[in-house]
Formats: sequence, C-alpha cells, structure tokens
Amino acid sequence: MPLYEHVYLARQDVTAQQVEAMTEQFKSVLEGLGGSVEKVEYWGVKSLAYRIKKNRKAHFSLLNINAPAAAIAEMERQMSINEDILRFMTIRVEELEEGPSAMMQKRDRDDRDDRGDRGFGGRGGFGGRGGDRGGFGGRPGGAPRPPRREDAPAEETV
Repeated sequence: MPLYEHVYLARQDVTAQQVEAMTEQFKSVLEGLGGSVEKVEYWGVKSLAYRIKKNRKAHFSLLNINAPAAAIAEMERQMSINEDILRFMTIRVEELEEGPSAMMQKRDRDDRDDRGDRGFGGRGGFGGRGGDRGGFGGRPGGAPRPPRREDAPAEETV
C-alpha cells in the first residue's frame, strides 16, 4: 500500500482533547477502509503565517499513514466537511520517517553558534565597520573624533 504523510490544522478554539478525538475519528476511518496509521504527532498550537478562515493560530497534527487511495480520499472528504479543520495536506512518500519529525525534535540554542560569520554581527557585513563603503567617519586608523570646542563660533546658515 502507498505511504502518506498527512498534516491537518484545526481551529484554535477547539481543545487539545477534541483534536485528539478528531485524530482518532480519522484513524478509525482509515482502519475501516483497510489502512493503518503508523505514527501520530500533535505539534500543539502554532501561529499561522496568514489568517485562514479568520484564525491566526491553529492546532497542528501529523499522521503517517499506510493506506489505499480510497481510504485517503474518504478521510479528506470528511475533513473538508468538518468545520473545525482549517486546512489539510496529504503527501505521498517513498518511506515514512522513523523517530520524531523535524517539528518535534528539540532544538538546542547551543547549536546556533556554529553558523560562522554571516555578516550580521561582529566584524564585517551589516553589523561591523568597514566593508565596501570604507567604514564610518573616514579618519585614518579609525581614530576617534577630537572633542568639540565650546568657544567655537556657531555657523550661520542663510
């Protein structure tokens, strides 16, 4: 049987228990038509990039499915009828991922230090002085500006 990854978004207003109940409902539809659900992941409530049906957040869930195309079509038909489902996407894959998906893998903040110099901080690029514009100030060797004299006459503009 073909393998599928299926992600659906449920409205923010429903509870996590209701989302799990919907997942069980769709799982029973697939199993009734000769398929099986290999893995279920609940990703939690996440912000959407843009509003979908007047919602800014949604519950995200992933299903790894081993089922015939008719079972997938029936599950998608029932999802399109359900008002609590905002969007869904089913993708056929060659093999299902083992272990947690990319959304569930814990990302350590320490891993972000290996980015190298990308030009946003430190020296060079956008954050540092120098580069193709010759730096700020134009003083040789980056010498600081001399202090302003208090008794200097003010310049008049005409």
